[in-house]
Amino acid sequence: MRVVSGWISRSFEGRFHYSWVAIGVGFFVLLVTAGTRAAPSVMMVPLELSMGWDRATISIALSINLALFGLMGPFSAAAMERFGLRKTVLSALFVLGVSVAVSSWMQESWHMWLIWGLIVGGTTGVTSTTLAATIVSRWFQEKRGLAMGILTASSATGQLVFLPLLATIVETYGWRNVILTVACGISVVFPLVYLFLPERPASLGLRLYGEPKDAPLHSEQTTRNPIAIAFDSLRKAVTFRDFWLLFISFFICGATTNGYIGTHFIAMCGDYGLGAVEGAGILAVMGGLDLVGTTLSGWMSDKFNNRVLLFWYYGLRGIALIYLPFAFNITYFGIPVFALFYGLDWIATVPPTVRLTNDIFGRKEAPIIFGWIVAGHQLGAAFAALSGGVLRSSLGTYTVSTMVAGGLCLIAAVLVLRIHRITKQVAVS
Repeated sequence: MRVVSGWISRSFEGRFHYSWVAIGVGFFVLLVTAGTRAAPSVMMVPLELSMGWDRATISIALSINLALFGLMGPFSAAAMERFGLRKTVLSALFVLGVSVAVSSWMQESWHMWLIWGLIVGGTTGVTSTTLAATIVSRWFQEKRGLAMGILTASSATGQLVFLPLLATIVETYGWRNVILTVACGISVVFPLVYLFLPERPASLGLRLYGEPKDAPLHSEQTTRNPIAIAFDSLRKAVTFRDFWLLFISFFICGATTNGYIGTHFIAMCGDYGLGAVEGAGILAVMGGLDLVGTTLSGWMSDKFNNRVLLFWYYGLRGIALIYLPFAFNITYFGIPVFALFYGLDWIATVPPTVRLTNDIFGRKEAPIIFGWIVAGHQLGAAFAALSGGVLRSSLGTYTVSTMVAGGLCLIAAVLVLRIHRITKQVAVS
């Protein structure tokens, strides 16, 4: 691996920094992770019909998945510090690919809870947002916001690439073929990580992007227990109000994106007479818009007040969600207007949140502390995935839960304005 990446670095020396190759590899890993996590939303109705499981039963698996996806964040970041980024990611990809493939034979609801809840949730927690934060922290001194925006946007691109394809497969060939398609996608990125993702710039004799040529190489690696590292970072973080403001606002972010719209939107479309392919197509359009919106958000997070950016992101998302139940009844412009505003805003909150975390807690501590903030994001997602399914089963409509999601976003818009920047020295002392 070092021979291949080193050869690439020397071949293009002076023309571009290898950090952009690391971003490219991370982009594809996060893309496939997003596609994997999107698969259950496409399979929800087919599983309901073919297996006889109700929507609340399926939502339990998705809720477990979303919660573990977040809870793994700080521990995976600590494991990358202790055992190495490549070893950690490769191990997660191997377990993820095998478990997804095996799930094509599941017969009982607890099989789905175990595989798509416990195993897939835990492994994708290693190969998603916390991985992005770790790569950016290790490779970039400048343009961190832009780099994080590109990586975060890959989640939207995953939906853009996978959802319409998976929806077509599920309608034509059944849900088991969706699972095999996802497993094949995971197998493709495994060699990319092995060959082209070094541990850090120092592995190739490089400095961080934007560092002066005389800066020392960053080759630090800890021998501490990763669980101890993760909890030590949490112990420091919980003493600061800003951590809780970031945690709560990201809880709401997860509840109103992955947890609610990401899980239930296709099924919601079915309530209004739209098929799975149509619903997936709308999500794919929103994913494409978010590719633009989140990348632009990363660029803006390097230049503008991140608290103000978050205020606008949460506020506009809340208005879009409150509008959604009415959008289905507006013939031509209802859903397109929702898709435009919500899509541009889908996960645009991530780059400013990462930037604020770095500013408050410092480059070394930030990836692990951001992992705990991501845990809040996914706990919110798990809450919304489960409560959305339960409310739909009880009330026969998604309208109440959609309105509640919109209201939560408006609360988050107010909370983020109270986040204050503090110096790194004070934060980590």
